Amino acid sequence: MAKRKNRPVVAVVGRPNVGKSTLFNALAGRKIAITEDTPGVTRDRIYADCTWLNYEFTLIDTGGIEPDSGDVILSQMREQAQIAIDTADVIIFLVDLKTGPVDADTKVADMLRRSHKPVVLAVNKTDSPVKSMPDVYEFYNLGIGDPYPISSVNMTGLGDMLDEVVKHFPDPGQETEEDDAVHIAVVGKPNAGKSSIVNRLIGQNRVIVSDIAGTTRDAIDTRIRHDGKEYVFIDTAGLRRKNKIKGDLERYMIVRTVGAVERADITVLVIDATEGITEQDAKIAGIAHERGKAVIVAVNKWDLVEKDNHSVKQFTDKIRSVLSFLSYAEIVFISAETGQRLMKLYELIDVVSANQTLRIQTGVLNEIINEACVMQQPPSDKGHMLRILYSTQVGVKPPTFVLFVNDKELMHFSYQRYLENRIREAFGFKGTPLRFIIRERGEEKK
Repeated sequence: MAKRKNRPVVAVVGRPNVGKSTLFNALAGRKIAITEDTPGVTRDRIYADCTWLNYEFTLIDTGGIEPDSGDVILSQMREQAQIAIDTADVIIFLVDLKTGPVDADTKVADMLRRSHKPVVLAVNKTDSPVKSMPDVYEFYNLGIGDPYPISSVNMTGLGDMLDEVVKHFPDPGQETEEDDAVHIAVVGKPNAGKSSIVNRLIGQNRVIVSDIAGTTRDAIDTRIRHDGKEYVFIDTAGLRRKNKIKGDLERYMIVRTVGAVERADITVLVIDATEGITEQDAKIAGIAHERGKAVIVAVNKWDLVEKDNHSVKQFTDKIRSVLSFLSYAEIVFISAETGQRLMKLYELIDVVSANQTLRIQTGVLNEIINEACVMQQPPSDKGHMLRILYSTQVGVKPPTFVLFVNDKELMHFSYQRYLENRIREAFGFKGTPLRFIIRERGEEKK
């Protein structure tokens, strides 16, 4: 049976000025820096991948509350807490020692307590824990467990807090779920037709095995059987809000998308054909790319577009241009309204699923790499040339390869891309990213 491993999602919730961003940056560390120039990597980071001990997790900053009115702050805090409840496996509730518990803290604590999600209460700005403990104990009145005194600025107390957070994770040596079904996150901008696609797919495959409430509020994980195979569709609908503040809406959308993509094997990015490919689409695609997920781009509402013989090629070229970092993604033109080519999605999901779990024999892989090196000489510096000593595949979802070389510094990004292209020519791997780990001789034992 296929085994699944997903990173737990940890969300930070709190009032304005309690230090959410400082805590986020402290926990994310250097990973907050932009390391790759793709639209999914935004300068205002909302999420980051973090490690504590042997645990890996995705940290989400639900922040962004800045209004003056206390009523608005409370309503937005409730909304922020709801995002965390819907999306996160564990919630860090950040409060301020200097102000003590306030009304908004109490009301949000009520929501968090009723959610039955694990909540870790962190009392920020505790610069002198010994002197301040009587004030820290005040936060027991919130009724959500032990308060952990921390200082985001001084980076003190974070270890104890994280120890408590990871207690609520599955053991890192164990898989969280055993499942043969392919998990597909259907993502995209509001009103692109995500729910319509999922509903239509379900409607044409009446055998619904089960409906499971998803980790996102308006999403349902729908398990269906089609041609003897099981699929779980994670629908990220429900991104419409009363509050139409653009920045908040985008943050909300990205947080929900991260949560859904994290649980999926394959991401179906739905694009509205009547609007064309947008920067927002690119940001959503970037989330899947960063997480090493396979991607299918579904251009919906294709029935509403005036077409000629060149329409498909022109639209495809535009997608390839805007999503240049997703050169491996498969593209399909569909209509949820008419059902046009909708069943083609199942075919693509099957192909992509097979590709992301494909394993290449070590001997065959080394032959391909050696041939590639003969055809195009590896880079060199001051007479010192890169030599690839040995290659092997070490993982799937995504297919991951280790290349042992004489000098890591000589492996230029462009040559790695060249090797990737040769491997793709030989084995396909359509729809899935490939990962490469470059190691020097002698690192095998590390």
